[in-house]
Amino acid sequence: MNWLFASAPDRRLIPGGGFRGATPWVIMIMVFLIVTVSAAGLSLKNVAGIVSAGVSQRYSVQLADGAARLPAVVAAARSAAGVASARPVPETEMRATLERWLGPAAAAGGDLPLPAMVDVELRPDADPVAIGRRIETAVPGARFVAHADSLRPLLSGLHAVALLAAGLVLLVVLASAAVVVLAARSALDTNRTTIEILHGVGATDRQVAGLFQRRIALDALAGGVAGGVAAALVLFAILGGATGMVAELAGGPLLHPSDLVALALLPLAVALLATLVARAAVLAALRASL
Repeated sequence: MNWLFASAPDRRLIPGGGFRGATPWVIMIMVFLIVTVSAAGLSLKNVAGIVSAGVSQRYSVQLADGAARLPAVVAAARSAAGVASARPVPETEMRATLERWLGPAAAAGGDLPLPAMVDVELRPDADPVAIGRRIETAVPGARFVAHADSLRPLLSGLHAVALLAAGLVLLVVLASAAVVVLAARSALDTNRTTIEILHGVGATDRQVAGLFQRRIALDALAGGVAGGVAAALVLFAILGGATGMVAELAGGPLLHPSDLVALALLPLAVALLATLVARAAVLAALRASL
């Protein structure tokens, strides 16, 4: 690891580290964006997975002409092989659900007719096509609808936003690498006289690069830790008080322990990436100047 940090006497040759320049502040902002966007993307991915798993075996049978033939639908569903349960959904329950979205007018009844509905849950080894055909044949006019089909636009939207978040994280990482390259080249130009003296006394390009990568590493580590702490505080402020309620609505935690570990490692990963990029940029610039 002697290539990562310079020795104590060498640190005076290339001053830096901490928050003495613009680089750590830029890295702090980048890491803040990376952590918050990553947390949002992981949350959306987890919610999509929870919803998808929750409705994978859930179906409904709908009758547009009212509840008169509802017992026949229930009987046909319960007699089909592979059906775990079949439960008629009371109209009051459907109106209560609509009231959450449409307001008190949905609960009033008269102007908003509702189909009769049976909630059906299948066993994992069931054949949905055969069961749906059996129910629709036994009760003409009945529609066997998969909950997953109804929620497919929502799930597609969640996956699309999660992919967008991953793309944004990648762009910010690339921007961070570009900032490190510019900072390394600026440090080279600023310390050109020192570099010439070091070369004059026999220092190699790798030894000189070690001095600059130490400076970038300290800047990136300071900025990364500060950005990670700021992101953690913001996420806690947003989700901390509502974690239980959000988890109950989503059907599970928005962020798993493995997600939290990955988010905590992101600032260190950015610092390591910045160090490697700085070393490569400095070596390339030194070789090009020879």
